[in-house]
Amino acid sequence: MAIVYKTEFTGVPNPRRGKVRDIFELDKYILIVATDRISAFDVIMNEPIPGKGKILSQISATWFNKTKNIIKNHFISNNVDDYPKEFQQFREQLTARSMLVKKCKPLPIECIVRGYVAGSGWKEYKMNQTICGIKLPDGLLEFSKLPEPIFTPSTKAEVGHDENISPERAAELVGKDLADKIAQISIELYKFGAEYLEKNDIILADTKFEFGADETGELFLIDEALTPDSSRFWLKEEYAPGKPQTNFDKQVLRDYLESLDWNKQAPPPALPKEIVEKTLEKYKEAYRRIVGTAFNDNE
Repeated sequence: MAIVYKTEFTGVPNPRRGKVRDIFELDKYILIVATDRISAFDVIMNEPIPGKGKILSQISATWFNKTKNIIKNHFISNNVDDYPKEFQQFREQLTARSMLVKKCKPLPIECIVRGYVAGSGWKEYKMNQTICGIKLPDGLLEFSKLPEPIFTPSTKAEVGHDENISPERAAELVGKDLADKIAQISIELYKFGAEYLEKNDIILADTKFEFGADETGELFLIDEALTPDSSRFWLKEEYAPGKPQTNFDKQVLRDYLESLDWNKQAPPPALPKEIVEKTLEKYKEAYRRIVGTAFNDNE
């Protein structure tokens, strides 16, 4: 399987490169290419995860199709034949790892919904029984289920780390009415995804959504949706609060990096082949449970 660490297309304008995606700005559309790059703690690793971009792109397309009754999304097509002609010559790199989407202006916040206490939420909870300033019950363990999912937004950082903010701060950034609307939609999307995944023996611990507005101001779900890069997935049958969970996301990579004497700043440490392979297996298993078929390495 061909690895795409970054796109190299001659004859078209250079893309804007995110941590994982290469983004080509067109006239009315955007072409998003999910590469095999992987990031952790907002630092891009030097080693790719072979096929990861294809897995992410196809999982997102699946969710965009399943959730369009909740909110419109920016997805138009992932068929290279539908792309602008100048991109069709790069079919080999684009197939299964790209999508043509509607151009929207992204909101300046990331919309995180948490159903369980984990990650940075656990660190804050231990200090003062809150997550993003939201008061929670006393006595929760790490990985405990919350009474109800909560909306815990963050800022978007072009470089460095995103910053958790309160819902009140989110309202200051985008306006109260819009903040309330995206909080409600985010929680509805989370609940839909959590219910679907639970039927496939996955717990959706938390996830991140992004929204944007088109030229008329209409709101759309954009970027990716309910992928192993934007979510914490746990194996349902082995779940128990207060103990490490079996993950179907990049937690295996995070755990490895946490074991090192690394300051979480670039340059990143080298990843052993074993960690690359273990991470890929997690992504493949998430794909199988979400899409319903095994990931085809030869696609």
